[in-house]
Amino acid sequence: MFWTMSIILFVLWALGMTTGSTEGYWVHLLLLFAVVTLILAVSKRSRRVLA
Repeated sequence: MFWTMSIILFVLWALGMTTGSTEGYWVHLLLLFAVVTLILAVSKRSRRVLA
């Protein structure tokens, strides 16, 4: 689930950057959320491997 969310957020961020309709720093929040979900996905996967 976190992998899908992070991919969607990365795609939305890339679309926001390429279309040029970046309204200040708001589009960069998508990148921040994508990185956070990616970190959560990796941490959950590593916990499952260790257990």
